[in-house]
Amino acid sequence: MQNELFQSTDQTPCLNFWMPSNWPVAAGWNELVAEFLSSETGRILAHSVKNRIDTGAVIYPAAPFKALELTPLDQVRVVILGQDPYHGAGQAHGLAFSVPTGVKIPPSLRNIFKEIAQETGDFAIAKRIDGCLESWAKQGVLLLNTCLTVESGQPASHAKLGWEVLTDAIIRKVAASNRNVVFLLWGAHAQAKQKILQDHASVTGEHLVLCANHPSPLSAMRPPAPFLGCQHFALANQFLRERGLDEINW
Repeated sequence: MQNELFQSTDQTPCLNFWMPSNWPVAAGWNELVAEFLSSETGRILAHSVKNRIDTGAVIYPAAPFKALELTPLDQVRVVILGQDPYHGAGQAHGLAFSVPTGVKIPPSLRNIFKEIAQETGDFAIAKRIDGCLESWAKQGVLLLNTCLTVESGQPASHAKLGWEVLTDAIIRKVAASNRNVVFLLWGAHAQAKQKILQDHASVTGEHLVLCANHPSPLSAMRPPAPFLGCQHFALANQFLRERGLDEINW
C-alpha cells in the first residue's frame, strides 16, 4: 500500500497523497514536526499541496521528511543546507544534493565530489557514479533542503508555501540542542540562515559555520568565496576530530 501511495503512473516515485503519517522521522524531531503540521501554516501548506496533487501536478519527493528519518536530532554533527528538491523525474529523494543510486549525478553534486577528491587526495571520488548520500545522513550529516517539495520541471514552485517555517525551526533546534555542529552554507540562500544561528549566540560559539558559493557550475569558481577549493570537508572533520568526535567518511 505504501509503495502505491508513492508511485506515479510512470513508476517515477512522487508524492501522490498528503499523508505525513507515512513519513517517519527519527528521535528528536517528532514534537517539532507535529507542532508545525498542526499550526495554521502547516494546515495551509497541506491544503496547498493537496490541491496541487488533485489538479494533476507531479510533486517530488515521495518522502519529504527523509532527512529527518535518517538523521536523529542528537546525532547531528554536520548540517548541509540545500534550497529545494531536484525537479527532474527520479532525482529527488528527500536529501539535499543527493540522488538515488542509478540516477545520473547532477552538476552541483559532481562538483561536491570533485572538492572532496581534491581535499582527500582520493581522486576516484571525483568519478564516482553513485550520487546517493544516505551514508552521510546515517553518519550525522543533516542534508536539509529549506523547501521540502517541488513540482516537476518547476524549480522553487513550492518555495512560498510555508516549508521554511518548519526548516527554520529545524535549524534553530539543532543550534539550540546540539553542541559542536558544523554548518556548511553554500550560496546566498543558505547563508541567509546565519541570522538564525546568530540569534542563538549562547550556543553557536560551539558551532563552526563555513560559507562558500553554491557548488553549481555557475558559481563554484567565482570569487570571493569559490566552492571549489573551499576545504569545507577537511575543515569539518578537523573541527570534529579536535573535539573527540568521529569524523565523517565523505
